Amino acid sequence: MYKSDRITHLISHICLIVLSIGCIMPFIILISSSFTAEDVILRDGYSFLPKEFSIAAYEYIWNNASTLVRAYGITIFVTVFGTTVSLAMTSLLAYAISRKDLPFMKGITFAVFFTLLFNGGLVPTYLVYTQFIDVKNTIWALIVPGLLMNGFNVLLMRVFFMTSIPEPVIESARIDGAGEFRTFFSIVLPLSLPILATIGLLQTIIYWNDWFNGLIYVTDSSLFSIQNLLNRMIADIQFLASNDFGGNSSGAIATIPSTGVRMAIAVIGILPIIVAYPFFQKYLVKGIALGSVKG
Repeated sequence: MYKSDRITHLISHICLIVLSIGCIMPFIILISSSFTAEDVILRDGYSFLPKEFSIAAYEYIWNNASTLVRAYGITIFVTVFGTTVSLAMTSLLAYAISRKDLPFMKGITFAVFFTLLFNGGLVPTYLVYTQFIDVKNTIWALIVPGLLMNGFNVLLMRVFFMTSIPEPVIESARIDGAGEFRTFFSIVLPLSLPILATIGLLQTIIYWNDWFNGLIYVTDSSLFSIQNLLNRMIADIQFLASNDFGGNSSGAIATIPSTGVRMAIAVIGILPIIVAYPFFQKYLVKGIALGSVKG
């Protein structure tokens, strides 16, 4: 290795280390603040290690344990079911428009690409989902809007199919009598695990962190996902803190660790994704590299 290459690698490693530290530091502060006493945060600000250890924020959340468990169950169902169906629809559409013999292939591809540039807006979208599809205040309101709304995933998977699946393999399957569905499920999908894991992880993160659909389409508290429930808890704390109610609730408000609860809520919301990410990291990197660089 030449000296210039070693210097380039050294600089690259230093830059990546600095960026990694910059990404990790906020999480350390987040977790530390969730275990820090409220008065210490207000007096001394945030720190990397709790100056006064406290689990008051988690105790406050634990008082709503039954509601929290139900919200977690809804979020897990929405994430698993929505990701599975969305991944199936995305892969089927991406494979179809990756075939050069598909009639109107260019027009369909342009329609998918068009959705990346323009959308109908919030009001028409709301009317479609509430008046025509009628998903308001149902579990489907958390699933349907995210099924096939990301054209980037479709195009990313299309590029992978076109560049990473050898055409002779598909042709040999057809010679052996396999139809399109048999070729897709028996040949294409087993060779596409990196891109499937990549799109699946991206879609999982979208569903898990989604709060907007619940805010717009769900008013029934029994259907709140974890993100909507946690946002509601934050809103309730802010509402109590900004209203004195004649001074009758000032003592109760003072006992609420509002800042710590916000941090604890963030920890609870993001922890499952942090735990799952290392298992999909290698597929994520490989899938994005194969699906974008080759394109």
